[in-house]
Amino acid sequence: MNDAQGRKLFVGNLSWGTTNEGLGEFFSQWGEVEEAVVIKDRESGRSRGFGFVTFVSADDAQAAVAASQEAGEEGLMLDGRGINANVAKPRD
Repeated sequence: MNDAQGRKLFVGNLSWGTTNEGLGEFFSQWGEVEEAVVIKDRESGRSRGFGFVTFVSADDAQAAVAASQEAGEEGLMLDGRGINANVAKPRD
């Protein structure tokens, strides 16, 4: 079992301007963030519009997912975009 399982979230619909720091700071309202990474295109260096947030606690990660679900279709607002967060699926 992966150590981050249940603590790592996939975050979609990010603004092109969202940074690792901004993503981590936003999600820290639900608990202590261990790592926040905006995934970037290798060639252009531009955001690919999604990222991952790993919490110290699985309970905090679940609280963030619950908040995302409660926000409905609009999602949680970050940098002018409605983002969504779900527990990340492990890579095969």
